[in-house]
Amino acid sequence: MSSNVLIIAGFTYIKTVEVAEGVNLPPTAAGCACKGNCTNPKTCACAKLNGSDFPYVRRDGGRLVEAKDVVFECGPSCKCGPGCLNRTSQRGIKYHLEVYRTHDKGWAVRSRDFIPSGAPVCEYIGLLRRSDEVDNISGNDYIFEIDCWHTMNEIEGRERRFGNVPLFATNVLPKIDDNTLDGTPEFCIDAGSRGNVARFINHSCEPNLFVQCILSAHHDLRLARVVLFAAENISPLQELTYDYGYALDSVIGPDGKVKVLPCFCGTADCRKRLY
Repeated sequence: MSSNVLIIAGFTYIKTVEVAEGVNLPPTAAGCACKGNCTNPKTCACAKLNGSDFPYVRRDGGRLVEAKDVVFECGPSCKCGPGCLNRTSQRGIKYHLEVYRTHDKGWAVRSRDFIPSGAPVCEYIGLLRRSDEVDNISGNDYIFEIDCWHTMNEIEGRERRFGNVPLFATNVLPKIDDNTLDGTPEFCIDAGSRGNVARFINHSCEPNLFVQCILSAHHDLRLARVVLFAAENISPLQELTYDYGYALDSVIGPDGKVKVLPCFCGTADCRKRLY
């Protein structure tokens, strides 16, 4: 991020996800036994979860080959080192990202550097909490629902991402009961008062970033890490955007009525409404 300090009343910049009281993190997953860097997808336990393949290519510090339902990265129990290619999203922000003010969309984010397609840009950081605890917080538009399971199952109008979860990997994912799948995602990341640069990235109906669910420390999709990757080559000073993924008429206000928010992305295929 830019070296300039961003000061906004009531907001604190943090670099790692914080966990709210009452949220119990899953046990750490067993890791791979690779030494140094993981290089053999046939023997690496983490690569096997990705279909006996590594999701990243070793170029420009690591690029994701394609968007997937979920990416399994090496974690704290793995024997490989911090330079392992399969830890690509865990190295923090490498580009000079800049938060700036627009004339019609409020805050926005751009990069001073060129960002190649498939590169990790930033993780969505904030307070990890239960979704039912934030439903009644009015005026907070910085809630990111961890909807990996819902997206995989195309629930409530969500569009499934490319790349099915390999059969081998489904055996290590905890079972999610039907009640969880039918309703709102159980957990979310609240960046209303504490978060990072991802909080300021705007929606677009034709975005240049995409959302990727990642599991590294554990294998519980309800608490997956949410990382934004470049969907295309992004020129310096081009605004960074991603699709917020709202289905139309899916947001209900405190009065029980459907909320409507116009979209100002200005793209050729703009849906005219964010939700």
